[in-house]
Amino acid sequence: METADLSIGEVARRTGLSVHTLRLYEREGLLAGEVRRDEKGRRLYSEWDVEWLANCVKFRSSGMPLATISRLAQLVREGTGNEAERLELLCEHQHRIADQLAQLHACLDLINNKVAAYQRHLAIGASGDPW
Repeated sequence: METADLSIGEVARRTGLSVHTLRLYEREGLLAGEVRRDEKGRRLYSEWDVEWLANCVKFRSSGMPLATISRLAQLVREGTGNEAERLELLCEHQHRIADQLAQLHACLDLINNKVAAYQRHLAIGASGDPW
């Protein structure tokens, strides 16, 4: 594991997370590694931490609950031997996202049809409400 000794401010800039959120993530156990400290007690992060946090940002953007991210981080911290449980967590979330995408595609189909109907209506100069 690479050690880059990045400050919390640098990690905030690189991940788009606020310093407050980084501290919250540490408190809530969402980091997959231990956050080291320098001689003055300041947090030091590695490139691997930044990579993990980038994954966490995507997990959150996709709707993964903090509790699930925390459990996944705990499993990663525990090391090898629990890959099946990690896979189960990820597969459950994958299915939720697939369901959401299907719903969004249905919504997009409706909108596309309405846009096409209004475009046709306006193109031919039809009167009345095209709804």
